[in-house]
Amino acid sequence: MQIISEGYHIMKEISAMNNEQIAAAFSEWNKGRMQSYLTEITSKIVNYKDADGEYLLDKILDTAGQKGTGKWSVINAMEHGLPLNLIASAVFERSLSAQKELRIEASDIYSDLSSVSKQLNLNEISDSLYASKLVSYAQGFELLKKASEQFGWNINLSSVALIWRNGCIIRSEFLNKIADAFKANGDLKNILLDSYFVGEIKSSFDGWKRTIAVAAEANIPVPAFSSAYNYFLSFRSGRLPANLIQAQRDFFGAHMFERTDKPRGEFFHENWTGEGGDTSSRIYIV
Repeated sequence: MQIISEGYHIMKEISAMNNEQIAAAFSEWNKGRMQSYLTEITSKIVNYKDADGEYLLDKILDTAGQKGTGKWSVINAMEHGLPLNLIASAVFERSLSAQKELRIEASDIYSDLSSVSKQLNLNEISDSLYASKLVSYAQGFELLKKASEQFGWNINLSSVALIWRNGCIIRSEFLNKIADAFKANGDLKNILLDSYFVGEIKSSFDGWKRTIAVAAEANIPVPAFSSAYNYFLSFRSGRLPANLIQAQRDFFGAHMFERTDKPRGEFFHENWTGEGGDTSSRIYIV
């Protein structure tokens, strides 16, 4: 839902589209790769008028509630050591939306910040929605797979994807593709490694990247788009700067580190200051 709301926000604030045009865009997208229950109802919501003949959406206060399902998912991901940053970002954005009075005060204080207006086409916005949505499903299914392995549930992820096609608010067209991916490879670690989704991400990447860049220059927040994009960049990076983080942890807490020139699973502590002393961390949990 956060992903869709960001697409709506961009169309309204950057592309200066009216409700009818935005509704038409979502309606058109619902005929293709982004066909889903949420895309369908978004088109109807954006175009809905109240008894006064005015768009009801424009009168709804921008404070989103939550029942806790997102929070539970994020907590479970942290307990399993998995990156669920996109969903976490969506959860925290709802928390920030609830701080309405604080945001109004901040908007007055920072109203003079510079911004640059650039245009985006609907294909670029669509690419951002689609690619971010793929990342959200990739993270969700990875969490399911990890939990299934840890608790011995033996979940058939292909069957789960097929079940979610009906009677569920997250039902969408590409659940069929997810089902196909897990059916073809039951050991698939992440759907973003499947050849079909590799192609989908590559074809959407440029529009995804440009949408985030244009939104940043226009001072339009897109936390879900950005979180998904940065997750993907880290996901496809063979080397990250986490070596420095681990070195810092070893320096101040003797948390130890692995070396690139030694086998995995072998841990070391360095006497960084030259003053000696024993390690303070006796147990290291990977």
